Amino acid sequence: MVLGALGVGVVGILTGAKLQELTSDLLLPVTLRDPTGLTALLPLAGRFRIYSVTKELPSRSRDDYQLRVDGLVARPTSLSYGDIHDRLPQTALTRDFQCVTGWRVQHVPWIGVRLSDVLAVAGVMPTATRVVFHSFDGTYTESLSLEQALRPDVLVAHTLQGQPVSREHGGPVRMYVAPMYGYKSCKWLERIELVDHLVGDGGYWESRGYDLDGWVGASNGGHDEPTS
Repeated sequence: MVLGALGVGVVGILTGAKLQELTSDLLLPVTLRDPTGLTALLPLAGRFRIYSVTKELPSRSRDDYQLRVDGLVARPTSLSYGDIHDRLPQTALTRDFQCVTGWRVQHVPWIGVRLSDVLAVAGVMPTATRVVFHSFDGTYTESLSLEQALRPDVLVAHTLQGQPVSREHGGPVRMYVAPMYGYKSCKWLERIELVDHLVGDGGYWESRGYDLDGWVGASNGGHDEPTS
């Protein structure tokens, strides 16, 4: 996952923790060079950098939102925002958010529904081995193995830092895959598909050379390296 920021002029090219320190404190516009050349130049949002691969921020209201769960499931399901926010079991999780480009936001509180609980509603068929996520930006996809998807620290998230997940952050509903780099946490989530094999490399950035298994490991808030 790669980043740009819009602002008045070019302040400089910075990376990693130093970039986070400066932009968090000053909230000044900073332009970074995207090594792939594929991502739009978009503004900062607090301590986060904002990403889109379509050069725009898609929008969907909470009233209109629907999440489809289909593919190799016993009960293809459509969940409203209310289903996700109010009717399914809620999980709160605080972890760092780590980008593969080097910046990190520490101790980020999230609230949502464990992906495992969403999958239980639909009923995963025995032949399913992977979970594919589709964004309503029309372009972005991501995936996890079924074993990864069933981890307790993988959320279908609706709340970020005590506020509804905003359009800029991928709302009204997005994935948060705590033990992996940010590109695995699909924003503007529209569809969860169960499959028995991957078509292609497993996701938008994987087809451009990123790892299929984007573990952060022990560097994410001191948590142990995942064993799966």
